[in-house]
Amino acid sequence: MVSDERRNQNGMSITVTGTIERKPMGPGTWALVADDGTTYEIQGGASKDLLKPGQKVKVEGQVKKDVMTFAMIGPVLEVKSFEVISSD
Repeated sequence: MVSDERRNQNGMSITVTGTIERKPMGPGTWALVADDGTTYEIQGGASKDLLKPGQKVKVEGQVKKDVMTFAMIGPVLEVKSFEVISSD
């Protein structure tokens, strides 16, 4: 669920609740599949504590409008902070 959106010149700041998934694109891509079904590609450099398949999280971050990726599975999300709701 996207619960909060704020726009700035580099993209949109959002809070999203969803599940972490590892997508088999190239060497592998991390994604956050939001409760509303939207898939966000997690930008490189995110915490290893976040990147656990099946983990349910609440993430605050920024959708990057100026970034393209090989996987192109959805908007790129730069994670600023996160909270683990539950893990497998």
